[in-house]
Amino acid sequence: MPVQLHDTEVIKAPVISEKSTFLASVRNAYCFEVAKSADKPRIKAAIEKLYNVKVLEVRTVNVVGKPKRTRSGYKTTAAWKKAIVILHQDNKLDLF
Repeated sequence: MPVQLHDTEVIKAPVISEKSTFLASVRNAYCFEVAKSADKPRIKAAIEKLYNVKVLEVRTVNVVGKPKRTRSGYKTTAAWKKAIVILHQDNKLDLF
């Protein structure tokens, strides 16, 4: 039986970058770092409940960790999951 996550555990943090700012202004799409075990319906429900908005679509990406060179050899950054959430045109989020 899978463990049920709370809404604040599903949505970890907004991803603020140049590309996510562009998506927010052009397509009304916002990027979030989410739990690896979260699926699209759970992400949609958490965003709608936490931010009180209407979500049209959710797209997810598993971001692979990158190898980084260090003094003692090579290490890999942590892998994480990103969700791109497209909102209804009447809704906006003030994350930036």
